[in-house]
Amino acid sequence: MFQIVPHFAVPLAFEQHPNPAEFNQALRELFLKREAEGGKYANPNPYTVRNKDLFESHFDLFDWPEPVISELREFCLSNLLRLVAQLNNYDMATMKRINIATDAWFHITRRNGFFGIHNHPMASWSGVYCVSPGEHDANQADSGKLSFVNPNIAGNMYVDVGSAMVQPPYGMSNMGYSLAPGQLVIFPSWLSHYVMPFYGEGERITVAFNCAFQVR
Repeated sequence: MFQIVPHFAVPLAFEQHPNPAEFNQALRELFLKREAEGGKYANPNPYTVRNKDLFESHFDLFDWPEPVISELREFCLSNLLRLVAQLNNYDMATMKRINIATDAWFHITRRNGFFGIHNHPMASWSGVYCVSPGEHDANQADSGKLSFVNPNIAGNMYVDVGSAMVQPPYGMSNMGYSLAPGQLVIFPSWLSHYVMPFYGEGERITVAFNCAFQVR
């Protein structure tokens, strides 16, 4: 057997809220209320292609005063800091010197809603927290998947039988995830991603955030 080394890997981190039911219900009620207030909370200058079936808020979510938002912010950022410490091998003294600048917002997606391919400039790490995945149609396995574009896509410039069936993590396929309530996904901000069209009932509700770091 050859020694095969997975060079150029991309770290995606997954965490699960321990008790998401009541927490997510409170978030859902708050977000639906804010959506109903119309333009006051809607992002007036969308950066990424989407359609009318997706609502995007302003990017100041983590600044809201509600206790449930404070809890959300703590859950997301504390897990991000754990990841940063682990990947960079930082000690506690270094971590205490780090300041985080954040943008955060929520999406409410209804049937046929989608979110086009993009990444997040001027940040190093991004995350998505699932409040509700919605109720997907039984025959729509890819409905609402958070999907990441393979950054080695240039490997598809020439494909033959020697490379067409290479298995993960070395193949050229993209990766898509059907999120569960309370699930947190953290990924490098440069990694291009998109959301597949949502085909289902109810609402697919997620929170997204970007973070940039400085050492004081």
